[in-house]
Amino acid sequence: MINKDNLKQKTAIGVFWNFFQNIASSGLSFLIMLVLARILSPDDYGVIGIIVAFIAVADVFVDSGFASALIQKKNRTQVDLSTVFYYNVLASIFIYFFLFISAPYIADFYDIPILKLLLRVLSLKIFISSFSSIQYTLLRIQLNFKTLARINIFATLLSGIVGIIMALLNCGVWALVGLSMTLAIVNCFQFWCYSKWRPSRVFSVSSFKSLFTYGSNLLVSSLIETIYNNIYTVVIGKLFSASSLGHYSRANHFAAFPSTNFSIVLGRVTFPALSQIQDDDERLRASYLKLLKMSSFIVFPLMTGLAGVAIPFVTIVIGEKWLFCAQLLQIICFSMMWYPIHSINLNLLKVKARSDLFLKLEIIKKLLGISILVISVPFGIVTMCYFSILSSLISLIINTYYSGKLINLGFLKQMRTMLPTFGASFTMFVVVLLVQEVFQNTNMKFAFGVLSGSLTYVAITRLLKFEEWKEVNWLIKQVRYL
Repeated sequence: MINKDNLKQKTAIGVFWNFFQNIASSGLSFLIMLVLARILSPDDYGVIGIIVAFIAVADVFVDSGFASALIQKKNRTQVDLSTVFYYNVLASIFIYFFLFISAPYIADFYDIPILKLLLRVLSLKIFISSFSSIQYTLLRIQLNFKTLARINIFATLLSGIVGIIMALLNCGVWALVGLSMTLAIVNCFQFWCYSKWRPSRVFSVSSFKSLFTYGSNLLVSSLIETIYNNIYTVVIGKLFSASSLGHYSRANHFAAFPSTNFSIVLGRVTFPALSQIQDDDERLRASYLKLLKMSSFIVFPLMTGLAGVAIPFVTIVIGEKWLFCAQLLQIICFSMMWYPIHSINLNLLKVKARSDLFLKLEIIKKLLGISILVISVPFGIVTMCYFSILSSLISLIINTYYSGKLINLGFLKQMRTMLPTFGASFTMFVVVLLVQEVFQNTNMKFAFGVLSGSLTYVAITRLLKFEEWKEVNWLIKQVRYL
C-alpha cells in the first residue's frame, strides 16, 4: 500500500521541480523567441513551422508509446529498457531516411525549394534524440525532475545563444535550424552524463510484444493527435502564405506557453505517481478532482488574461509587424484554455491501462475536429481559430465520457467543479478589456491590464473563499523545505 502522505509530498515536490524546469526552460525559450522574432520575419517562422509539423509526426513513430508503457509497467526490467532503446534508435534511422527521400516532394507540394535542404538537416535531430529517450524516461519514472530541470535549462540557454548569434549574422531561417539542432545535441550529451543507465546487449522479442500491446494503441492515438495538432499548420501553409503561417504559429506558441506547459508538468508528474494507486478508484477520483480544481484555478486566469492583453503584449514584445498574430492569439487562448482538462481526462485512461479507450476517443474527436476544420477553411484563418474553440469544447465532452464511467467523474460534475473559476476568469477578462479603453499608450494598456486583471481575480477568489488557496499554501510550504 502506497503511503498517501508520502505520495502526495513526493508528487508535490515533483510538480515544483517540473514546473520550475518548464517555466525556466520555456521562459528562456520564450525570451529567445522574442529576440529572434524581432530579427527574423514571419516567413522564416512559417517555413520552419512546416518542417516542425513533419518532425512532430516522425517523433511519434520513434516513441511508439513505449515510454508510457515503461512508466505504467510496475515490474520493468533491464531487458525491457534495452529492448526499447534499440527499437528507438533503429526506428529513428528508418524514419530519417524516409524524410530524406520525401524532402523534394514536400518542397514541391508547398512550392518552397529551400524546404528540401532544411528538412534533410533538421530531421537529424530525430536520430540524435533517440539515443537519450530511455534516460529521459527513467528520470520521469523516478520523479527526478530536479535533474531534468538542470539539463533542459542549460541546453535551452546554449542553443538560444547559438540561434541568436546566427540570426545576427543574417543566417535567416537557418538560425532556427541551428537552435533546434544544438538543443538536441546538448540534451542528448547531458542525459548520458547525468544518467547511470546503459543499454545491455539484448533485444527481447517477448518484451517488445508485451510493451507494444500497451503502447500500440497509444502510438496510433499519439499519431492521430499529432497529425491533428499540426493539420492547421499544413493547411495554412498550403492554402495561404508562409507569412500567414508565421503569424499563426507565433500566436499558437504564445497561447501554448501557459496552457501546454502546465499540462506537460501535470502529465509528467501525475502519470507515474497516480499509476502507483491505479487500483484504488476512491483515491483516484479524489486526486483527479483536486487536479481539475487546481488546473482550472491556475490556467483559466492565465489564458483569459493573456487574451485580454494580447494586442498590447504582442505589439510591445515583437513589434507592430506581428499585429495579425495578436488578433489570432486573442481567439486561440479560449481554445487552448481547456487543454489541461483534456490532458487530465486522457491521463486517467493511461493510468488505468485502457489505451484501447484512449485510441477510440482520439479517433472520434479527430474526425469531428477535421470536419469542423473543413467547414471553416473557406472563411479564412480568423474563422478557423473561432471554430477551434467549438472543436475544443466538443472534445471535452467526449473526453469526459469514460472519466464518468471509470471513476464517476463525468462532464457535468467536472463542469460544476470548474464553473466558479471560469466565472472569475471571464469576469477578469472583461475588466482587462474595459481598463485598456481608458489609455492610449500601448505600454500603459498592457501594464494596467495585467494589474487590474490580477487584482480582480485574486479579489473574487479570496472573497468567495476558493478552496484552491489552501492547496496553494500547502504547496508553498512543501517548497520551503526543498
